[in-house]
Amino acid sequence: MNNIERRDAGLVYFSDNDVFEEQKRARVLTQKLNTVDRSDFDAIGKIVNELLGKSDGAFINPPFYCDYGSHIEVGKNFFANYNCTILDVAKVKIGDNCQMAPNVAIYTAGHPVHPDTRNSGYEYGIEVTIGDNVWIGGNTVICPGVHIGNNVVIGAGSVVTKDIPDMVIAAGNPCRVIREITEEDRRHYYKNEMIDDEAWNIITNR
Repeated sequence: MNNIERRDAGLVYFSDNDVFEEQKRARVLTQKLNTVDRSDFDAIGKIVNELLGKSDGAFINPPFYCDYGSHIEVGKNFFANYNCTILDVAKVKIGDNCQMAPNVAIYTAGHPVHPDTRNSGYEYGIEVTIGDNVWIGGNTVICPGVHIGNNVVIGAGSVVTKDIPDMVIAAGNPCRVIREITEEDRRHYYKNEMIDDEAWNIITNR
């Protein structure tokens, strides 16, 4: 097997010239994205759609960084705020209606723990999946192999090292479930603050 085949099979692989050649496309497109007129939302959207392996109306506020782009699949209404980094050595699959605050980092890439093995230059990628309706707070790091369920909120500054189930708020380093999201949360927007009647009527009549 060549190193591209090894990488895509989830085996350890070495970043040789063929691997670097594959990364050139993403580097060209991220350079284009990160230098485009920030007020030209149509141009940003077109570059994002070209960069990602699968998208449906995705929008990313540049700057944005990734290894390949083609290994990233996002659902409807995806939004990533400034300075998002996705190391997509392995697949990154993200569901519908997901939002990422600034400085979110998703890492599928990793290296062996033992220094002798690590210094060989061999590395690996393990898939990350994120469900529907997930909001990831600023400065969150999601580590290789993590699966985040549907309808989840990840608090700012979290380091997510293990799977997170559906319908919870989770936060911390390492990230842990704090509580379930319940019907009582429906009309709240910040701590004990309630959405006003005018806005609530618009929300409920959509």
